[in-house]
Amino acid sequence: MTDVQASVVDIPTEDGVADAYLVHPADGRPRPAVLFYQDAYGLRPHLRSMADRLAAAGYTVLVPNVFYRLGRAPVLELPEFIDPAADPAIWERLGPMLAALTPDLVRRDAGAYLRRLADSPVAAAGPVALTGYCMGARLALWTAGAYPDRIAAAAGFHGGRLATDDPDSPHLEAPRITAELYFGHADEDPSLPPDQVARFAEALASAGVRHTCEVYRGAHHGYTQADSPAYDREADERHWAALFGLLKRAF
Repeated sequence: MTDVQASVVDIPTEDGVADAYLVHPADGRPRPAVLFYQDAYGLRPHLRSMADRLAAAGYTVLVPNVFYRLGRAPVLELPEFIDPAADPAIWERLGPMLAALTPDLVRRDAGAYLRRLADSPVAAAGPVALTGYCMGARLALWTAGAYPDRIAAAAGFHGGRLATDDPDSPHLEAPRITAELYFGHADEDPSLPPDQVARFAEALASAGVRHTCEVYRGAHHGYTQADSPAYDREADERHWAALFGLLKRAF
């Protein structure tokens, strides 16, 4: 693995300044760029370690604090090991933050993140890839639909509410997406029941989107997050293999 160099960067947006974690191979050469969308728990040590692993494999990775309107990361103070069963109030604090991040704001912010990567000397010219976790899977879809010429590939893992009856449901982005998609669904995930799994796949197929959708049997929502009780090592390593395979095809 390659040595990496990391920093916190500030990204001007239409609504303020978003702080973000930027990490890339330490040699400073321009590398294919990955925009990494957080889960609901936010930008924290575990997500930075995931970004470091991507960078060590030869990518420039940007992890924005998507809740920047509420403050710099960490927006919400959380324990080192995040267990909602031990502190049910976590979701009472997170709920309003999630509700405030509308699809329109996501699309607007994504433009700023993509401009930051386009201007970065450590990011290679051309389209970028996306990867998103939990709520980040939805953000990846909205971004891929809004900026099809800028996105080469997009992945989502244990994403919830991907194909609802809402007028802005992420699956409705399918006709606008040109990127190749990979989605690894959690089997034990009340936020993505079987009917949504099927509706999501049908929307992608009907729109002619190149895609792979897999259900990770026995895995729970959050299976990639080692700082939570949902972590599943086998499912996590499967996620890494799938993500690196997608990135290799994209670049």
